[in-house]
Amino acid sequence: MTTFKVMTWNVENLYRFGNAFGPKTQEKYTEKLKSLAKVILALDPDVLALQEIGDLKALDELLALLQGRYPHTHISASPDPRGIRVGFLAKLAIEEHEEIAAFPEGSLLKVRGQDTEESITEITRMGRGALRILVRPKQDMAIHLINAHLKSKLLTFPPKANQPRFAPSDENERARVAGLALLRRTAEAVALRVKANELLENNAKQGLIILGDLNDVPSAATTQILQGPNGSEIGTAGFKHRDKGDDTRLFNLASLIPQERRYSRVYQTNKELIDHIFVSQELLPGQPRQLPKVDSHVDIGATLPSISDDPNQRRGEPGSDHAPITAIFNL
Repeated sequence: MTTFKVMTWNVENLYRFGNAFGPKTQEKYTEKLKSLAKVILALDPDVLALQEIGDLKALDELLALLQGRYPHTHISASPDPRGIRVGFLAKLAIEEHEEIAAFPEGSLLKVRGQDTEESITEITRMGRGALRILVRPKQDMAIHLINAHLKSKLLTFPPKANQPRFAPSDENERARVAGLALLRRTAEAVALRVKANELLENNAKQGLIILGDLNDVPSAATTQILQGPNGSEIGTAGFKHRDKGDDTRLFNLASLIPQERRYSRVYQTNKELIDHIFVSQELLPGQPRQLPKVDSHVDIGATLPSISDDPNQRRGEPGSDHAPITAIFNL
């Protein structure tokens, strides 16, 4: 039997020393790289989806610490204005890759955004492009993986005097900016769902995994959009019986994480699961379905910090403010 292990991890501002968003000293930068490498080597996934890759040279230096385990990499060419992007590290050959940035036909083609206090704009693409790859864990099975990092819930307000703002001028502005951020995250979730529909409908014998930092909890509307048809989620009575919705359904593996570790970030002391792994039915073979082993490794490194709305609070700190999530499949 072939096992296949995937992992998603937001590595939190992977920048070199000297970058405005990076560690303040070379020593802190070295400590950051070593702490990330230690976790990756310990968990040892076959395919690793990373979010918040800021500096490509920093990624190269991280790779150099991984003992040559990941000879195959592909990094998104669609970063956000800060330069952060998603990417894959893989032990397996990457047979295909595809950028997913523009909102596709059949999705929400445009939503409103705000660049300045006076300027309302139209948004037609993802803030951080998603990335699809195809790998083949065994000869007769290919799997598409899509790595995504959706719009953050941490709000950034239109700058004043060219200075970024993380606090609103008044409650009207807070509500407006929060609403626009939700619209964008929703449009990004719809775009991913439309891409998933294309893959599920045209490649019935290939598996699909969507994973990454979705910036919303399992019950959120954006997460439910990605899930697709409801009615036989993992843990429900309907899950034991295959139905016609399974062909287009994506199963969220969140409920398989042990309850005491079912979170991936701590925001103002509240534990949230915002990093997810969704899979198509091909990854759940057999009757009854064979479930993967899934975990959120909240205790593999330092204790997860409780973060605030200030994105500079943890600048250059070692490790990450997110826990890595893994899933091990028997194919």
